[in-house]
Amino acid sequence: MNRPIYVTNERLQHFITEAIKEDLGDGDHSTLASVPEHLQQRARLLVKDDCVLAGVELAKEIFHHYDKNLKIEVFKNDGDQVVKGDVALTVEGSARSILSMERFVLNCMQRMSGIATSAREMALLIANTETKILDTRKTTPNFRMCEKWAVYIGGATNHRYGLYDMIMLKDNHNDYAGGITKAVASTVKYLQENNKSLKIEVETRNLEEVKEALATNAVDIIMLDNMTLDQMGEAVKLIGNKAQTEASGGITKESVQAIAKTGVNFISSGSIIYSAPNIDLSLKAF
Repeated sequence: MNRPIYVTNERLQHFITEAIKEDLGDGDHSTLASVPEHLQQRARLLVKDDCVLAGVELAKEIFHHYDKNLKIEVFKNDGDQVVKGDVALTVEGSARSILSMERFVLNCMQRMSGIATSAREMALLIANTETKILDTRKTTPNFRMCEKWAVYIGGATNHRYGLYDMIMLKDNHNDYAGGITKAVASTVKYLQENNKSLKIEVETRNLEEVKEALATNAVDIIMLDNMTLDQMGEAVKLIGNKAQTEASGGITKESVQAIAKTGVNFISSGSIIYSAPNIDLSLKAF
C-alpha cells in the first residue's frame, strides 16, 4: 500500500464517513427514485488528461466503505504516469452504490491527481541535486490528509503534518516573543517541561537573523524566507552542518533549479498543492 504514516485507518474512515454524510444526507434521492434496487452494473474510471494518477487506493476505500460487495479491478496504480484514454479502474456491483459514490471518488481523485502531477513536476526539476521539495500546511481544511498523500504519491516530501508534530517559529512567533533568541529559549524550556522531543525550525528573513538562530545552538532547521539567491548562498555557508536549511517564499518552477544550486537541503512550496489544477477524470457505465 502506497500510504504515508499519517494516513491511518482511523483517520481515513473518519474522513470517508463525514464526506458521505455531507453528500448523501438522508439519501441519494436521484438514484433511489430512478434506479432499480437490485440492478447490477459496471463502470470504468476514464483518464481524460495526461497526469500522475493519485487516489486509486482511496477510491477503493470509499467504494468498499459504502458497499463491501463492490468489485474493484485496478489497471493503473497511484503514482503511475497515465495518458488521456487510459482506464484507471473498473467497479462492478450495485448500480445504486456506484452512482452514490461516483462524485465523491472523482472529486478526490481529480484533486489528488492534480497535486501529484504538480509535485512530480517540481521534484523532477531538481532531481539531479541533493535538495528535496517539501509541501506546507497551506492545505484545505479537512482535506489535508488527501492533499499531502498526493504530494507523497507524486514523489515530493511531506513537511510537518500539523501544528503538533514539529516546532516552527515563524516571524510572528519571533516578533511576539521578543526575537528569535527569546523564542527559541522559551521553546527549549517548554519542550523540556512537557517531556516532548520535537524538531525546532526557525524562520529567518536576513543574515543577521540567521546568525541569531545559529547562536542559540538549539535549532534543527533554519528557514531562509524570501531571500535572494546571493543571500541564500551566503546563509548556507554560514550554517554549514550546524543545521539544515529550507528555502521558502515565492517558489516557482522557473526559480527552483537556481535555488537548489545554493545548496539548501529543502525547498518548501505551498503552490504544489494550492495552485495545482484538477485533472479531468470520469466514471462511465460500460
